[in-house]
Amino acid sequence: MTRVVLIGAPIAIAAALLFNGGGNSALPKSSPTAAATASDDSASGDEAEGADDAERAEEDARVAAMPPGLAAPKMREVAWKLLASAEGSTLDWRSQYASIEDNGDGTGYNAGIIGFCSGTHDMLAFVESFTGAHPDSPLAPFVPALRKVDGSASHEGLDPGFTAAWKKSAEDPAFRAAQDRVRDQQYFEPAVRQAKLDGLGTLGQFVYFDAMVLQGPGAEEDGFYGIRKVAMARADTVTGGGNESAYLNVFLDAAREVMKSKKNQQDTSRIDTAQRYFLEHANLGLEPPLTWKMYGDTFTIPS
Repeated sequence: MTRVVLIGAPIAIAAALLFNGGGNSALPKSSPTAAATASDDSASGDEAEGADDAERAEEDARVAAMPPGLAAPKMREVAWKLLASAEGSTLDWRSQYASIEDNGDGTGYNAGIIGFCSGTHDMLAFVESFTGAHPDSPLAPFVPALRKVDGSASHEGLDPGFTAAWKKSAEDPAFRAAQDRVRDQQYFEPAVRQAKLDGLGTLGQFVYFDAMVLQGPGAEEDGFYGIRKVAMARADTVTGGGNESAYLNVFLDAAREVMKSKKNQQDTSRIDTAQRYFLEHANLGLEPPLTWKMYGDTFTIPS
């Protein structure tokens, strides 16, 4: 039986990513989302945020000169399918825009292509921001209820009607595009950039992306940059003179340890029978054909 799992990243989404690509100006300044986003921004572990303009420009030039890797159009499609197999037990990642359910894992409703959760703040931030720009959205009436249930598994004020409103909203190209922008700008682009700066190939870029989606781009121990810090203490990155496979193995070990520390992430298939499987078969380029298992089901991307 297919196990449907949608695990959201437990961070606030920077609202301006949805609409103008930077800053938090789209957030109502009095909202709890605005305050939480400001707090999360200060806790980010992205090394580029601490770099001066010259250093950032130098890093950008280095990244631009590298092969596209996971950012190539064909490989983006591979990444979306791999992520969808972990988040929704499907390769049809486009079907995930409208997906919404409560898995009973304590995070409330889980929805969308990256698994926004009503209990972990990211759904509130996303919906609050989207409805601010699209006040006629079917989701607009549910913003007060989302604020009340934030941080819990409660459906109070959301039932009945919220799941239908989410699915109806997913028919709107603007809603789908907003999900794409959050995925790309909050997770995919920073993860691929950091992986390239660490000297990692396409598989390593996906490993970073998946970890950032699942755990969020925070510097805390169970956030992406916390996991990377632990991995770097155990092995050198390629840029630091290390072996790529050895480094990825310790990164996956650290990521798995974080998953096992969380009650709602005990199934580590996305590492054990997918990412680690590709690594063990020396597919550092993540080149199709790809076959892997997720929650006991077998998935294949042909060449």
